[in-house]
Amino acid sequence: MEKEAGPTAAGVRFDDPWYEASAAGWDEEGGRDGAADGGAPSPGGPRPAPGVAEIYLEVHRSEAFREVRRRYRRFVVPAALAFLLWYLAYVVAATTAPGLMARPVAGAVNVAMVAGLGQFLTTFLLTWAYARHARLRRDRAALDLRWDTQELTRGLPGQQAGGPVR
Repeated sequence: MEKEAGPTAAGVRFDDPWYEASAAGWDEEGGRDGAADGGAPSPGGPRPAPGVAEIYLEVHRSEAFREVRRRYRRFVVPAALAFLLWYLAYVVAATTAPGLMARPVAGAVNVAMVAGLGQFLTTFLLTWAYARHARLRRDRAALDLRWDTQELTRGLPGQQAGGPVR
């Protein structure tokens, strides 16, 4: 029985190594991780070549992957908290201090309007900052990880030879 390599559309096969196998290896033939009896391979026997799942688990445990995740969290957690606090401050001020929010700033524009427009502005600024941070701090490392993973999985059974040239 042959395993399907991924989704197809109109007969075109998409070879995406990130889609190919589940991280736990349950889709391997013969049970978990390809062991015939559902258990671990025998310790005395020859160890089979690593499958796609093992390669992805190895990449997931790598220092390069951890560094990409660390850079992501270092930006996203503080930015999300700051934006959430700014949003909650706006909502709390609008409900608890209507006199402050109704205070005119210029003509018919009041503090509530300025703060509401500030919400939109900070959303766009945060989106720009996230895209810039990803481009400068994570994209190259993530792309290198993807290329390395594709190279490791290229020779495995069920994979097509060739692929994109770097």
